Amino acid sequence: MKPEITTPTSECAPEFALRLSPTPRGARLARLLAAQQLSDWGIAGPAAEAAELVVAELANNAAVHGRVPGRDFELRMECDGDHLRVELSDARAERRPLPVPSPDEGGYGLLLVAALATTWGVKARTVGKTVWATVPLTGGDRTGPVPWPG
Repeated sequence: MKPEITTPTSECAPEFALRLSPTPRGARLARLLAAQQLSDWGIAGPAAEAAELVVAELANNAAVHGRVPGRDFELRMECDGDHLRVELSDARAERRPLPVPSPDEGGYGLLLVAALATTWGVKARTVGKTVWATVPLTGGDRTGPVPWPG
């Protein structure tokens, strides 16, 4: 599948979006492409590592729990001042994520997302759902020129 990457040139916040197959390979590719985009935006250090982990966990959940044959999942990232919004959309509206307080096998992904993000949640879509998280970015973690809003 050919990824769709969007980075506006206007003064609005930079945006990155792509669609991938809901497979382990698609989840891995989402993390790798997100890491490259963060680097292109000049985001590095702990902020980039946190964002990469959030993307990895949400993409894995979309591939494992949100999989519908013939339907892709979508990764979208948007810089908004000192935060990065990460969204993963899939076609399984009935499989809403719930963090487990003490998982016995796996299930730590959403606890990790909650620890790394300032906030996260789930919203309905026409088809499926979107799981989103807001990851803080600090001024010291930017390594290059980025068209930051404001």
